[in-house]
Amino acid sequence: MAPKRKSKEIACWNMKNKFMCWHVHKSGGAFYGLGFLGSLVYYLSTATSLWMGFAGFLKSLVWPAYLVYGALKFLGM
Repeated sequence: MAPKRKSKEIACWNMKNKFMCWHVHKSGGAFYGLGFLGSLVYYLSTATSLWMGFAGFLKSLVWPAYLVYGALKFLGM
């Protein structure tokens, strides 16, 4: 069944007589974009060769994974 939208901020689906709704937040893209640019500047400024710059670009695409890994490592989990 196609999703039914009540408003721009709430997404709702009717699945077998169970009506499920949750809020849709669209601000995460801005934080991810700023983090991407910041990590890209950092990794490219510390790169010593073209391949290290390419690796820095790839790392900046997945910087949230590095952030979560470092946080969990710091917390001892």
